[in-house]
Amino acid sequence: MGRTLVIGKPDAFEQGLLGEIIGRMERRGLRLVAAELRTISKETAGLHYAEHEGKPFFDELVVFITRSPALVMVVEGPEDTYKIVRTMMGATNPVDAAPGTIRGDLATEMSENLIHGSDSPESAAREIGIFFPGLS
Repeated sequence: MGRTLVIGKPDAFEQGLLGEIIGRMERRGLRLVAAELRTISKETAGLHYAEHEGKPFFDELVVFITRSPALVMVVEGPEDTYKIVRTMMGATNPVDAAPGTIRGDLATEMSENLIHGSDSPESAAREIGIFFPGLS
């Protein structure tokens, strides 16, 4: 089994799309093993986006992810669960995201693209450790 971290970002919360996002993952056969609606702190956001620290858009990422509640989830499925989620998400820029993907169907702006998913098993392990440190 594989696990990955998924975040329904603040824009998904604000637009009432969290249920749609969860439903799509569950219909695909993925299972939630942990989920928490929380307002992400600036400190946690800094840890999560550490790879982007020092880049011009870093502060914007932190402001966005901390502005209102987000649904932080650990999703479980086959070994390559992170790849399944990333495919379901669609391209980072919704303009380039294929119809049928979360971003292709529901998002319109790159800066507010509804969902985050870990991009590798290593990122998944690191991110799960940040948001759910007690999860084994």
